[in-house]
Amino acid sequence: MNLSRLSLSLALAAALAAPSAFAAGAAAPAAKSAAAKPAAGKPVLGDFGVDLGARDTGVKPGDDFNRYVNGHWLATYQLKDYETSYGSFNKLRDDSEADVHAIIDELVKRKDLAPGSEKQKLRDYYASYMDRAARDAAGIAPLQPVLDKIAKIDSTGALIAAFGDVDLDGTNAPLRFGVDLDRKDPDQYLVGLRVGGLGLPDRDYYLNPDARFVGIRTAYLAHIERMLGFAGVKDAKARAQAVLDLETALAKPQWERAQLRNRDKTYNVSSFAELAKQYPGYDWAAQLKAQGMPAIDKVNVATPSAVQPVIEAVAKTPLPVWRDYLAFHAVRNNAALLSREIDDAAFAFNGTVLSGQKAQRDDWKRAVATVTGSDALGDAMGKLYVERHFSPQAKAAMQQLVENLRKALRANIEKIDWMGADTKTEAYRKLDSFRPKVGYPDKWRDYSSVSIVPGDLMANTLQMRRYQRADQVRRIGTRTDRDEWFMTPQTVNAYYNSTFNEIVFPAGILQAPFFDLNADAAVNYGGIGAVIGHEMGHGFDDQGSKSDFAGIQRNWWTDQDRSRFEQRTKALGAQYDAFCPLPGQCVNGQLTMGENIGDLGGVSMAYTAYQLSLGGKPAAKIDGYTGDQRFFLSWGQIWKGKYRDEALLNQIKTNPHSPSQYRANGPLRNFDPWYQAFEVKPGDAMYIAPEQRVRIW
Repeated sequence: MNLSRLSLSLALAAALAAPSAFAAGAAAPAAKSAAAKPAAGKPVLGDFGVDLGARDTGVKPGDDFNRYVNGHWLATYQLKDYETSYGSFNKLRDDSEADVHAIIDELVKRKDLAPGSEKQKLRDYYASYMDRAARDAAGIAPLQPVLDKIAKIDSTGALIAAFGDVDLDGTNAPLRFGVDLDRKDPDQYLVGLRVGGLGLPDRDYYLNPDARFVGIRTAYLAHIERMLGFAGVKDAKARAQAVLDLETALAKPQWERAQLRNRDKTYNVSSFAELAKQYPGYDWAAQLKAQGMPAIDKVNVATPSAVQPVIEAVAKTPLPVWRDYLAFHAVRNNAALLSREIDDAAFAFNGTVLSGQKAQRDDWKRAVATVTGSDALGDAMGKLYVERHFSPQAKAAMQQLVENLRKALRANIEKIDWMGADTKTEAYRKLDSFRPKVGYPDKWRDYSSVSIVPGDLMANTLQMRRYQRADQVRRIGTRTDRDEWFMTPQTVNAYYNSTFNEIVFPAGILQAPFFDLNADAAVNYGGIGAVIGHEMGHGFDDQGSKSDFAGIQRNWWTDQDRSRFEQRTKALGAQYDAFCPLPGQCVNGQLTMGENIGDLGGVSMAYTAYQLSLGGKPAAKIDGYTGDQRFFLSWGQIWKGKYRDEALLNQIKTNPHSPSQYRANGPLRNFDPWYQAFEVKPGDAMYIAPEQRVRIW
């Protein structure tokens, strides 16, 4: 989850879905959503809420449940040229995107919008993106003031100032302060120090000797050369190698992503005065000042061992190399705002090499993403979106489902035999303190300070970057705002925030196949019920469980219970380590641990909630399927997904979520009711002996 409203997300639990690579439809929509609207009282999908036409009934459920549920779709769906992956989440993102575009399209046609109004800002920001002729005519010129700033860097002090310059925020800075929630004092914000500066998705892309990564590095070198050429750099080929060497040096000390998940290791708070003593050779006060931040008392260094090597790289690397590094990233990271030539050149690497895309998404789609994301005018669009696309009935039904899942998790905790009474008491307290947020926030962000002007896309984007920076800085020294949302209402996702102990479900995800007021109850429990359970599960996963009912990071477990819990999570991690979707490239069970626990707990809680909803009565069969079978069909349906190899590799290396086929199958292999529902027997490919099944929540 990219929580752009705060610069760091170490304190905030991951979202339900992996940020999906470029989901898109083929053409601009009409005024209605791209999703076909069913007749009143009829589910969106099939007769009871599941698309049975997606199945491959030639596959036994016990051999590959994902293919049993989604196999025909997997065999017949062809990824469009601009898609790197596609599935249930992407379909809803398409629909949400179309709904948002329809609203903007109406604004574009209006001439009566009040100057300075949010609608005017949405319209003009969008129009500035869509004016391709003006952008093509301008070429690199809109970025030239940024490149001129970089060219004037003539000292280490000027370099540090550049690292903090908000107008250079499209570049990568190897060291940067950000504002986050304090995991040990949830009412306070905490300034943290982040180590970064990489242009490739992960340190492994620089260091792995596998031929796949060698090829990517070769293409990256050519990409750096091309971007430097747009910046007017002479002898770009040789200078590109120096930039790659610098990034490789920055990559070596950085922590592996699985390490970054460990909350105990990433909370290292000291006084600001101690920072200079611990990490000498860098002007920390100058960096703070360059970012516009006031003096601070304390700072959290998330990855202590990585800081000093980066400081040494800053000191030892010649300034001309740093200028080239910053110029490269300035062009690359702003390419989508510039001419078609620059945009396409950046896409050739970022889109095609890294993700397998064969073509860019349509401009209107990219404009919608740029203008209405959480780092832009997301809440301004959110107001308009929920007015049209989120009913009070849906919110009420969702709130009831959340309470049903809360009861189910309590029932599950009562039954588990590996947790003692003292820890259970604390677990109940945390569960009772969960705060659900459904649909949209009660208060919206204020964009009155943002000036959006017609016809200047770069200026408008810089305005948004300055706004976001100011929004960060104004938090320092204030109390946290527990009513704030870290996703927009139109987002198709959900998240758990351990520091506020809250579960959040934007309006965008509350649609079929996840949630349908007209679907069978078993389908809604297997879909959105499992999503709710997943987010609740994050409060009790390997990292979320380190925070208590008040969101304070502390150990509320007995040593014996924590040990028994870790025995189970270790076994679960080993199962996922064995999933290898590409030759020689396997899922990292430790990196994906939290999400895997969330999935296993989510399906278990949702199933319990569904059984409670039946009140002890058997569910009637529908189209020959029992209630339990419909529940699991719905579960399998929400994880429908297809990837390009490049995108799959990227996900394995960088994403805390397992690929979708393992999210469908992995939890079920450990869940007894699934075995019973589909008569899974020894010899079936997914079968695990009962004593080896992992039971957590």
